[in-house]
Amino acid sequence: MRNVFSYAIRNTQYEIRPTLNLKLETFPLTDTHAHLYWDRFDKDRDAVIARCTDFNVKRILIPGTTVKTSLASVKLAESHPNLFAAIGIHPTDALEWADETKDELRKLVATRPDRFSKPVRPQLHSKIVAIGEIGLDYYWDRAPHEIQKRVLQEQLSLAEELELPVVLHLREKGDAPEGDCAVDLLEMLSKWVASLRSRAHSLATNPGALHSFSGTITAAEKAIQLGFMIGVTGPITFKKASKRREIIASLPMEKILIETDSPFLTPHPKRGKRNEPANVRFIAEKIAEIHGKETREIAAITTANAARLFNW
Repeated sequence: MRNVFSYAIRNTQYEIRPTLNLKLETFPLTDTHAHLYWDRFDKDRDAVIARCTDFNVKRILIPGTTVKTSLASVKLAESHPNLFAAIGIHPTDALEWADETKDELRKLVATRPDRFSKPVRPQLHSKIVAIGEIGLDYYWDRAPHEIQKRVLQEQLSLAEELELPVVLHLREKGDAPEGDCAVDLLEMLSKWVASLRSRAHSLATNPGALHSFSGTITAAEKAIQLGFMIGVTGPITFKKASKRREIIASLPMEKILIETDSPFLTPHPKRGKRNEPANVRFIAEKIAEIHGKETREIAAITTANAARLFNW
């Protein structure tokens, strides 16, 4: 139960109802990566979404990882005005890719517009704003690297066709900060972006984001040169994450997104518990500390960055 109560006059009667602590500063926030379809939210998903409203989280992107979870992302996005979906096949599920998979994803985008907003392009679903979570994963190695690359290339092609930015996964073997995964991914992205730029494609300026970035400053700078944004998650708040904080301190603010990766990567001081979008504020606070700015300024900048990338 919350400690502060507000009073409202209704029909000359006083009603007591719980509210947020009145000292809590509120400002618009955006969580650009939360897997709200995950079964760990099955018992209280509505309450989790309600807490987003409490903490002024105005937009949440829900990325799929398979055809099934992509469909779940779309259905969730259709259920609430603040939720949006990304669809795609995660590299750890690359073996799921079949001849018909691209058509299955394409059909999701072509479904009817939802009731909350008008689509930018009338033929496309207005709540699907990105292709993701896609990329390369050499940590789990659940699919051969060449298959992961082929599946990624197919989805980059789909993003180009649909004019939707990509949300990219990158994880090295042993969670190393650098390695073959980053080399391979950046090589593919360099070729893709060069092709986009040569044709003045609409994605050439803002092609996507590297989700939950944990690589080197060199890799981050290369991605930014290609036009990508950098997603920052809960580990930046961890006591032993000084290297991550150094990298974030060097990045231009107009290229940073904040994300929770719920239900994973819970930030301090909630570490050890299930993560949820309301915790995005702790990431904003840490970035503000690193950059010597007010949290409301970081919230405003990263919210604007997300709006520019996802066109919502």
